[in-house]
Amino acid sequence: MSTQVEADVHTISPEMPAMFDGVKLAAVATVLYVIVRSLNLKCPTAAPDITCQDTPLNRYLLKSCPVLTKEYIPPLLWGKSGHLQTALYGKMGRVKSPKPCGLRKYLPMQDGATATFDLFEPQGIHSTGDDITMVICPGIGNHSEKHYIRTFVDYSQKQGYRCSVLNHLGALPNIELTSPRMFTYGCTWEFSAMVGYIKRTFPQTQLIVVGFSLGGNIACKYLGENPANQERVLCCVSVCQGYSALRAQETFLQWDQCRRLYNFLMADNMKKIILSHRVSLFSMSSSKMESADLSHLYTATSLMQIDDNIMRKFHGHNSLKEYYEKESCVHYIHNISVPLLLVNSSDDPLVHQSLLTIPRTLAEKKENVIFALTLHGGHLGFFEGAVLFPQPLSWMDKVIVSYANAICQWEKHRPQCQKEK
Repeated sequence: MSTQVEADVHTISPEMPAMFDGVKLAAVATVLYVIVRSLNLKCPTAAPDITCQDTPLNRYLLKSCPVLTKEYIPPLLWGKSGHLQTALYGKMGRVKSPKPCGLRKYLPMQDGATATFDLFEPQGIHSTGDDITMVICPGIGNHSEKHYIRTFVDYSQKQGYRCSVLNHLGALPNIELTSPRMFTYGCTWEFSAMVGYIKRTFPQTQLIVVGFSLGGNIACKYLGENPANQERVLCCVSVCQGYSALRAQETFLQWDQCRRLYNFLMADNMKKIILSHRVSLFSMSSSKMESADLSHLYTATSLMQIDDNIMRKFHGHNSLKEYYEKESCVHYIHNISVPLLLVNSSDDPLVHQSLLTIPRTLAEKKENVIFALTLHGGHLGFFEGAVLFPQPLSWMDKVIVSYANAICQWEKHRPQCQKEK
C-alpha cells in the first residue's frame, strides 16, 4: 500500500513545479505588459510640435531657443506617463526646490480685499544690461511658496530677472481675507494691482508676463482686456492653460484620462481653501453667500458645482455659463499684440485635446503667436532626466527663460525706427 502511494507521489510531483512556474511567468508577463502600457514605455520621444507663421521674429526665436526645437526627453521609466508627471508635480513640485528670499507686499483693493505678492530681486545682471521683471501668475490655489514657483523664480533670478509672484487671494493659509471674496478662474484685479505696483515702483523696468495653468488664463485675459495693459510688456508666456472654461467643463465630467477623478480631487482642494476662510466669506455683512451655499459646498464633488454655488457669486454672475464665458481668456487673447508663447502637453490629463484647437488656430492666424505642443509633460510636469531621477530644472523652466532671453535680445538690438512703430 505504502509502495503504491510513494509511486503516485513520485509520478505527480515533477509536474507540479512546472505548472506553478508557468503561472508565475504568466503573472510576471501580465504585470510587465500593464506597466509598459500604463507608463507608455514604447512611446517615442520627439521635439515639440511648433505652430507659427513664418516671420523674421519667429525665425529668430526658434533659432535662439533650441530647447523649443530639440527633442524633449523625459525620465525613461515614468516620464512618458502624463499622470505620473502631473502627480509628481502636484505632490512634490520639483526636486531639491530652492528657497528664494523675497519681500511680501500688501495692496488694498477698492472692494476691501487685500492682494498680496512676493517680490524677488535679481541675483545678477541681465544679459542685456536692462532692468526686466517677470510678473508671474501661478496655477489654481497656488502662491509663491509652491515648489515649482520657487524653482522657476530662483532660476530666473540667477539669469538677471526681478520676479514678482502673485499669491492668489485666499491661497496662502496664513493670510486672512479682508473681504468676502477670493480668487476666481479669470478675475484679473489682483494681477493688475501687482503689475501696476511694479510699473510705478520701477519706472525703467520692462515686463515679461508668465502664467501657469489657471494663471495663464488670467495673464492672457489681463493683457487682452485693455491695450494699455500691454505697455512696457515685452512678451507673454502661458503654460498648460485650458483657454475656455465653458468648453472644458464638459470634458471634466468624462472618465477619459481619469479626468473625472482629477475633477473630484481639485474640487476637494478648493473646498478646503474655501472652508479655511469660512468666517470671512460667509459671515461678513457684505457677503453674497448664504447658509444654503455652505450646505451645497459640503456636498460638492466637482469644480463645476463649487463654481456654480460659490465662485460665480463673488462677481455677481447670473449663471455658470455666464461666469465661464466672461472669465475665459479665449474671448480676449486675440487682442494681444506682444509676442506670445503658448505651451501645452498632449498627455496633459486636465486639458482635453479639443481645447488645443484654440491656441493652434490662434498661432496660424496671428504672427505674434507661437504654439508649442509637447508629446509628454503632463500638467506642469515637464520633468527631464535619464532613467529614473529627474533634473532639478524642468524643460518648462528652461523654455520660459530661454524664450524671454531671446525676446530681450531681439528688443535690445531692434532698430529704433521699428520700436517706435
